[in-house]
Amino acid sequence: MNILNTSQKNIVRAAKIVRNGGLVIFPTETVYGLGCDPLIVKSVKRLLEAKGNRLKPLPVLAATISDVEKAAFFSQTARQLAFKLWPGSLTLVLSKKPSFPDVVTFGMNSVGMRIPNNDVALDLIRLSGGLLIGSSANRTGESPPRSVCELSDELKQQVDVVLDGGSIFQGIPSTVVDLTSTTPKILREGPISFKSILDALAFSD
Repeated sequence: MNILNTSQKNIVRAAKIVRNGGLVIFPTETVYGLGCDPLIVKSVKRLLEAKGNRLKPLPVLAATISDVEKAAFFSQTARQLAFKLWPGSLTLVLSKKPSFPDVVTFGMNSVGMRIPNNDVALDLIRLSGGLLIGSSANRTGESPPRSVCELSDELKQQVDVVLDGGSIFQGIPSTVVDLTSTTPKILREGPISFKSILDALAFSD
């Protein structure tokens, strides 16, 4: 396991590791993430082993809305929220496409997607192919890390590379909105408030 700074050269190096099936820890604007290519089933299974006892679907980060549409169906409501609040700390739970691996979603027909507001994360995702698992970089039940210093030694030993982007000020997991039914449902309120969601849904051009 290598701990690297977030130079462009090192982001390229980390992305190559991801494309070859490896695991990476990287900064986002919320907390540090644990990632791999969601389309490589063996890598996802390895990530789940590293997390330990995770029984919930894994969130997926994307570089663009076109990348989101590789994994999920993007509704008009999703477009409204994305237009106002992406890139940002908002995860949208969308109906997944049949071709997207069930191992990521634990067999559910939905997937949580987000475009993060962090240049290192966006570069890494783009260079990795447009999609990246974005689970928090902690063992299940532990607190999400806001710096590399807060990473558990056990988890660090199970990844191939760590991108150290310094301390993350926000340190709060994203807001989660379920868009798989007619009425949007807020599953978790995080950095983006309930009011911001309502305002975005009320927006019309």
